[in-house]
Amino acid sequence: MSLNWKEINLILSELDLPGSQVQKIIQSTYDVLALQIHGKGKTKTLLIALTPGACRIHETFRAVPKNEKPLRFAEFLKSRILNCRIAEAVQLGEDRIVRLLLLQGKNSYFMYLRLWSNAANVIVTDEAGTVLDAMRRSPKRGEVTGGHYEPADQTGPTRDNGSREFTLRDLPGEGSFNEKIDAWYAEHGGALSLEALREQARRLYDRRINKIQGALESLQSKEEEYQGAGKFKEYGDIIMANLGTIESGAAWLDTVSFYTGEQVRIKLDPKKKPSVSAEQYYQQYRKAKNGIEDIRAEIQSTREEINRLEASMAATLAETNPLRLHKLIKSAGTQVRAAPKPGDTKRPGLSFRRRDWLIIVGRDASENDALLRRYVKGNDLWLHARNYPGSYVFIKQRPGKSVPLDILLDAATLAIFYSKGRNAGEGDLFYTPVKYLRRAKNGPKGLVIPTQEKNLHIKLEESRLRELEQCRVEK
Repeated sequence: MSLNWKEINLILSELDLPGSQVQKIIQSTYDVLALQIHGKGKTKTLLIALTPGACRIHETFRAVPKNEKPLRFAEFLKSRILNCRIAEAVQLGEDRIVRLLLLQGKNSYFMYLRLWSNAANVIVTDEAGTVLDAMRRSPKRGEVTGGHYEPADQTGPTRDNGSREFTLRDLPGEGSFNEKIDAWYAEHGGALSLEALREQARRLYDRRINKIQGALESLQSKEEEYQGAGKFKEYGDIIMANLGTIESGAAWLDTVSFYTGEQVRIKLDPKKKPSVSAEQYYQQYRKAKNGIEDIRAEIQSTREEINRLEASMAATLAETNPLRLHKLIKSAGTQVRAAPKPGDTKRPGLSFRRRDWLIIVGRDASENDALLRRYVKGNDLWLHARNYPGSYVFIKQRPGKSVPLDILLDAATLAIFYSKGRNAGEGDLFYTPVKYLRRAKNGPKGLVIPTQEKNLHIKLEESRLRELEQCRVEK
């Protein structure tokens, strides 16, 4: 419930703002503003909330958190009204619009606090009513820089239903009405009450945790599938052991498995030689064998992310200051939307599996940046075409192994092929471990500066490209 006009008048009379000086400005979120004012030997924090259903102005006795990054309107207020003296603080009739007259030397400003639940705003104008800025910019209402805003100082009918009788709420507790209203909104203040905020936090975290839990279950199913991939090797061995008995163009091999002694039926490609079908089963086996380690690493990462979110939710729900809780939810919502999905097997870019080596290609600046941030480590090898914009190519390190020359040539071929140098059919490139990359200060997304790099010249070979295409894997 927002304040009614009688409650606003009582709050203003208790605050006794004229003569006070604005010493500090804090904007916690896009709809919560606080002015720290000093006057008559006392320092007060004036809270202004534009939250629907809880629009209000009153002194708050709770800490008001700062936003992690400067917000536009707060920075504007600091440039104009910081250190101003409040000459007047009145409500315009019964319209729930508070006007503050702020003086600083020869300059004077009007600050209007419109406390309507469906159209709340804070607007700063000059003496002529020209809008200097607004907390919520609304071009249709003219509430933008250069617009005009000058509500009438009327004492006539209220904007509210004339038949409705407004009274002061009988609030529990002791102290001034400001103290009571501050405590009441902390517990019952609609969107900014502790109860409502905690429920909002639960929903936010539950949605994210449930989504990641679904990804975890999918990964675990994939792990079970890969664990049973030994049968592909058995199929390949059985086909190779029966090459002399398989008829040309056969679609199936019916025989007894020398692994289990049981009858088995193995599908063949009738358009290819049986040995080719055997090699295809071997490839499936190698893919599963290599992939299971990646899957297990993603499962571990996903479990850690779930644990982190659960701990973060517990800490958020334990917060007792509604303003801090409101800020935590805003911050958590941004992080949840921006965070990569743990356990998401759809790694950015293209992936190639070549003789147990994984080569990853980022196709644009966003994929290059994402791979650098979340999918590669210091000892992985980075390659990039020299003098051409294009992909970052990474060779994932294998413990205790050095990158073979042919794998380096494969990755280098991909670096030239996925760059502007493709049309030339050849090009120079450099490569270095990821740990020797430094992000370019104030540079575009993904831009890095390599050190300790080595050089290589590559000519594109059609045969190598065809082989690489067959080694491309789904992530």
